[in-house]
Amino acid sequence: MIPKDPVMLLSFVNLKLRDYYDSLEKMCEDMELDKKELTDRLEAIDYHYDKEKNQFV
Repeated sequence: MIPKDPVMLLSFVNLKLRDYYDSLEKMCEDMELDKKELTDRLEAIDYHYDKEKNQFV
């Protein structure tokens, strides 16, 4: 289960990307998350996925 609050979601996702996954695609696949839904929720608070950094910035 992932956090519903967008700021907590940002923290959760960036931690997972930093510590466990080398790409957003792999994380979404492994955790069975909808990539578009996840990115849309974080874009709503003005955070966008940076592939080079493998983080939402």
